[in-house]
Amino acid sequence: MRKVVLKPLQHKGMNCIGIYFERDPAIQKIIRKVSGVFWSRTHTCWYVEACEKNYAELREALNDQASVGESDDLYKFVNHKNKPSATTVVPPPEFAKKNVKAGYSISLPSGKIYEINSGVLQQFEREIVLKGYSQSTYRTYVNEFRQFLVAIKNNPAEEFTPERLKDYLQYCFEKLHLSENTLHSRINALKFYYEQVLKKNKFFWAIPRPKKPRLLPKLLGEDELRRLFNALENKKHKAMLFTVYSAGLRVSEIVNMKLSHIDSDRMQIFVARAKGKKDRYVNLSPVLLDILRSYIRDYQPRPKVYLFESEQTQLPYPTRTVQQIFSNAKKKAGIKKEVGIHSLRHSFATHLLEKGTDIKYIKDLLGHFNIKTTEIYLHVSRENLVNISSPFDDLWKKGNILW
Repeated sequence: MRKVVLKPLQHKGMNCIGIYFERDPAIQKIIRKVSGVFWSRTHTCWYVEACEKNYAELREALNDQASVGESDDLYKFVNHKNKPSATTVVPPPEFAKKNVKAGYSISLPSGKIYEINSGVLQQFEREIVLKGYSQSTYRTYVNEFRQFLVAIKNNPAEEFTPERLKDYLQYCFEKLHLSENTLHSRINALKFYYEQVLKKNKFFWAIPRPKKPRLLPKLLGEDELRRLFNALENKKHKAMLFTVYSAGLRVSEIVNMKLSHIDSDRMQIFVARAKGKKDRYVNLSPVLLDILRSYIRDYQPRPKVYLFESEQTQLPYPTRTVQQIFSNAKKKAGIKKEVGIHSLRHSFATHLLEKGTDIKYIKDLLGHFNIKTTEIYLHVSRENLVNISSPFDDLWKKGNILW
């Protein structure tokens, strides 16, 4: 009979149940049906958050399908409710003093949500699921809202006023030094709870948002791209980064690309449910098509569903793995720029612009909702810059300036 072992696991600051078994498609299929289960590349196992509900669901799913073994301390681990993490940071005294009148104090998250707010997170999660938000938005909102629930301790979340939330957000900015982007995410999560879950309309009108910095996209030149691609030896990894650059894809789009999405008859690539749950088509380069055919023909094991599958799970490659592949190639190529794999998408857009492609077509290829998002590439296009001469050049040519 198949054997599965359940063990306590600390992962990403959470108490989890690690699920260990020898590679078995039948067991894998059962495990994947358990709600909230994920694959950890770090620990090379499936895992689920440690709680009585998940533990019971796991046992029920595996009943009569496998022999389940447990470590001796698993039951204690699962039933040790509200166990704080090993590192708890005490808030600065000036913040606690400032909020005495407000009736609550803030500490950095310890992982403990008090009983008074125990059902709030589940209510929050359910509403996001029913609204049909993407997995990425779900993870971000739940994580940010959980930080808030941990911080407010035993104060009821539904009783907070805009003024109390302002105090909390000020603390996040001044003492926790959260970036503008993180603050925006936290505000969005709180806004969702108070306006969508609790139905408090216009609750956030009085709460200002921090101004985001306007950062220009970072990109690679043609010589740097050649060095990057030539630094790759693995055929699968090379085909992966070729596809990202050739079609201007996001990392989430390349990992979820299926074999059926490559349409060689129409010379198109179908990008399914991309950012904003928006489908789109992008051009399939004839050169890339030949490369992908060669990769699929020669690489073992051959992909069955996804264009780039994990050999261990037959699931899409983890995005972190693809990012690491890019990082390793960049280092090997001797590229010093602080860029990530998203720079391939930026480079694709900028190089198209420099070759004279209409920015409206680039907008559609990138899947942008608003042309203003695409127009940022006008600021980094080298062709536009080199055609503009500095007034200093004209002054110098007229002479009479000493050097």
